[in-house]
Amino acid sequence: MGKRKLFSGEVTSDKMNKTVIVKVVRLGKHPKYGKVFKKQIKFKAHDENNSAKSGDIVLIEETRPLSKDKYFRVKKIIKKARTKDLEIKEGVL
Repeated sequence: MGKRKLFSGEVTSDKMNKTVIVKVVRLGKHPKYGKVFKKQIKFKAHDENNSAKSGDIVLIEETRPLSKDKYFRVKKIIKKARTKDLEIKEGVL
């Protein structure tokens, strides 16, 4: 059995139920000229507990096809996104 592909990327959308869209950025090299450039691709990944939010860095793993275009699942959340916490101060208003 072959090894499953692993990618890490940023969650760009979490609006679907149990599905997130992950943007993976990789470096590519031109075969003739050698210039290094960025390649980016978006994958739909299955998130069973709806725990990944927009802006999180996640590790996704290849799996059997779960729908027409969803064949990755969220394996681990590497880094949570910073959220703007509103501090409620007593007596201010």
